[in-house]
Amino acid sequence: MLTPHDMDRKIDEHFGFEASDDIEGVLQTLAEDVEHDVVGWPLGPSHGRHAARTFYEATFSDLAESSVKCVRRLYGDDFLVDESLWRGRAPGRPFGLEGHDRPLEFRLLHVIEFNDQGNIKRENVWLDLAAIIQQLPQD
Repeated sequence: MLTPHDMDRKIDEHFGFEASDDIEGVLQTLAEDVEHDVVGWPLGPSHGRHAARTFYEATFSDLAESSVKCVRRLYGDDFLVDESLWRGRAPGRPFGLEGHDRPLEFRLLHVIEFNDQGNIKRENVWLDLAAIIQQLPQD
């Protein structure tokens, strides 16, 4: 069983790779058979590292200079719930909205489950789409 410290280390590593747009690094934090589910993502949940790559490729081209600040974490047996604040810029079309390279900030909620090897076997992400729409109004 993983300790909260073990889980923190893995999710912080994952967020660090995301902040540097390191797709290979992000994928290495995921289990081979990961279920990757960003609620509202048009392609729906994906299964396996290769399938999760599509989300990260799109997101890293749509969002830039990202940072994630943890607000709070709750822990259970081999899972954590992370409430965070994402900050950065939107040079692309995040979530189908024209970013026009504007600054962007929104809340995220991650529900992360870990396998016995300490990798992420399920990543479920909820984001504050209302805040995103407010900050990226469409003409």
